[in-house]
Amino acid sequence: MNADKKVAFYTLGCKLNFSETSTIARNFVNEGFNRVEFEEKADVYVINTCSVTDNADKRFKSVVKSALKQNEKAFVIGVGCYAQLKPEELANVDGVDLVLGATEKFNVTSYINDLTKNDIGEVHSCEIEEADFYVGSYSIGDRTRAFLKVQDGCDYKCTYCTIPLARGISRSDTLENVLKNAKEISEKGIKEIVLTGVNIGDYGKGEFGNKRHEHTFLELVKALEKVEGIHRLRISSIEPNLLKDETIDFVSNSNTFVPHFHIPLQSGSDILLKKMKRRYMKRIYTNRVTKIKQVMPNACIGVDVIVGFPGETDELFLETYNYLSEMNISYLHVFTYSERPNTEAIKMDGIVPKNIRAKRSKMLRGLSVKKRRAFYESQINNTLTVLFESENKEGYIHGFTENYVKVKTPWNPELANTLHKVTLTKIDDDGIVRFEFC
Repeated sequence: MNADKKVAFYTLGCKLNFSETSTIARNFVNEGFNRVEFEEKADVYVINTCSVTDNADKRFKSVVKSALKQNEKAFVIGVGCYAQLKPEELANVDGVDLVLGATEKFNVTSYINDLTKNDIGEVHSCEIEEADFYVGSYSIGDRTRAFLKVQDGCDYKCTYCTIPLARGISRSDTLENVLKNAKEISEKGIKEIVLTGVNIGDYGKGEFGNKRHEHTFLELVKALEKVEGIHRLRISSIEPNLLKDETIDFVSNSNTFVPHFHIPLQSGSDILLKKMKRRYMKRIYTNRVTKIKQVMPNACIGVDVIVGFPGETDELFLETYNYLSEMNISYLHVFTYSERPNTEAIKMDGIVPKNIRAKRSKMLRGLSVKKRRAFYESQINNTLTVLFESENKEGYIHGFTENYVKVKTPWNPELANTLHKVTLTKIDDDGIVRFEFC
């Protein structure tokens, strides 16, 4: 029935969502659908939603509109985190036919009958307690790197976060399956794998459906190091309390793991870290950064930070600003706090006015630009390896060094998806680094 049917996908949110969209897309292709770009006319549009910020909720509506512009009779499906948290809300959006929660999204093709549009969206959403099994996935976004999901869900109770409500308890892929997926990716000629999950440092918990840790995150990275054909492995976001010295030491001596860490901080104030129910204090964070820079002086360190959390006074914000200013880090991802239903933080006193949140966010984004610039400057004259991407961006080809310095050179299609030793020479006007081939 699906031989001539076309399906298109749109992903909101994180790398984990991208890896899951790819897995869902492969299911459609296996059922005989043809996958097309989202901007093209399709019979089915699948939108993978996010719940981390207000903005993602609003964007869902505009994505649905743009799908129906391509084909007003298209069958529109909402899946993912927001679909789990607010299924009825998504189902009520004009033109949405089907909404699937956390466990149902991987069987989406079995919920589709004849693609006749529904008057109101049909909802299949489990109680989140039932999201206790693990579905492995990986995405191949472009030919150069793949996102490999190793873990899902979270057992932490951070007071601002809806992810445990949207994704359920912490659970992991089996080590055997992660290695099988990594091998499949390397056989496709992809040079870099980025490990992803909701809380990847918790890897090993729930690997066999129980709370025990069968394996640790360190065992995972050691096993992945041995997979043949992978040129680079990158650890995406990892909690500071779960990033152990042994892992840092292992990465520093690794041939494939690159010197790049992304470590969420969220606040540089111990008072706010306690209110957020984070599982560390500032001292632990400082120790992690110091340790990384000791054994890998050229490592890139990215930081997540939230501004405008309830109770963040001017003094506490400046404590965060000054802390980050002094730290030897490379860039920031700044999130402006937004109230989320069913979280503890929504009931807290000390609400920060929206205009002050915006001002603080701007200050930290400015600091991030300075930090990135200083990091790039520290890398000039260093000899590094670049993996080139496959896109022509205004006459240039871009790439990233192992320690995440973005570089460019005039477009040459033969460089796409290849690794080259280069010496960094100068920072261009647009902030991207120029180099000479070695």
